[in-house]
Amino acid sequence: MKKIVRFAAILLLILIVGAFLVIPPVVDSLFNGVVRIPATPPSQRALMLHSELRIVDLHADTLLWGRNLLHRSDRGHVDIPRLLEGNVGIQVFTAVTKTPRGLNYERNDATSDNIFWLALVQHWPPGTWRSLTERALYLARRFDAAVAESNGTLVPIRSSPELTAYLQRREREKHITAGILGIEGAQAMDGKLDNLDRLVAAGYRYISLAHFFDNEFAGSSAGVHKGGLTPLGRKLVSKMNEKKIIIDLAHASPQTIHDVLLLTSRPVLYSHGGLQGNCNNRRNLTDEEARGIARTGGIIGIGFWPTAVCGSDPKAIARAIRYTAGVVGVEHVALGSDFDGAVRTPFDAAHLSELTDALLKEGFTAEEIHALMGENALRFFRKNLPE
Repeated sequence: MKKIVRFAAILLLILIVGAFLVIPPVVDSLFNGVVRIPATPPSQRALMLHSELRIVDLHADTLLWGRNLLHRSDRGHVDIPRLLEGNVGIQVFTAVTKTPRGLNYERNDATSDNIFWLALVQHWPPGTWRSLTERALYLARRFDAAVAESNGTLVPIRSSPELTAYLQRREREKHITAGILGIEGAQAMDGKLDNLDRLVAAGYRYISLAHFFDNEFAGSSAGVHKGGLTPLGRKLVSKMNEKKIIIDLAHASPQTIHDVLLLTSRPVLYSHGGLQGNCNNRRNLTDEEARGIARTGGIIGIGFWPTAVCGSDPKAIARAIRYTAGVVGVEHVALGSDFDGAVRTPFDAAHLSELTDALLKEGFTAEEIHALMGENALRFFRKNLPE
């Protein structure tokens, strides 16, 4: 009997350890796929132009999945080797702190928490199991550890002077890339305005006010009530303006977007998504919302997944960019891939030249492609990161 009990205990331990080792990569592979649609390789003209670009992507959830950023992975979309291969100069790494069970774009409440289970199987510190602020701080530490281990290959950017210095260095050293930290959803503040200071100190430089559910600060486009800014949310907007922390309107409800555009004194960002005029669904912006963001001096990051662009190939992304540029002007459009955001994309970071090729085929000039692929975002960050 004792042998049976001992055997059962050992078997249980093996199963638990196996779950901790196997589940995270399996989930990562299932959620963050690449749709490889047969296509002709990028033209030599596209490859030459791509090598000259200063590429900026406004949104990737890579930190969530626990991959070693410095090692090339066969899972997901982003790591440092693939950023370098794709000539990505700056990648925004965003912290996802909570998502609801049954995730959808129509209606989600805040009563469930998928990230708790991910934190558990990835061995996040116990403090992160219940505190969303601690989760964001932990993900920032993951980024910092990758920076330290990279020996200068991955450069953190937290201010406008740091951005200028990095770009000057990259003129001399092409084999480096950089990261900016953002947060997906103000629920990461655990409902406490004072936690903004802790997140800023950890390096976060933009925060979206809501993610897939309504929170204490703002309504989500996929929330239950889809309301606007709460009184606490209005205080948060003012405090973010004061600290020069960028407001991201991705996932925000129409009323939240309306409220922020009336209240903000600084340019705002829409980090990843599309426009309803090109791809009609609740997640995307109306033309008028897009124009409102542009009027602040803001930029709109076009996503790479079907809900954003109504297609699964580079041509669909280029078409969405063309539509958006027609609404707000080329100078207000950027890339917002949503890489590693539990989405399937036509390519990973290493193959961004496929998008350059698609933009050429869409009829954009080389100058416009320079702007769309990075220069617009660089101009925005120079003006809006803290000094």
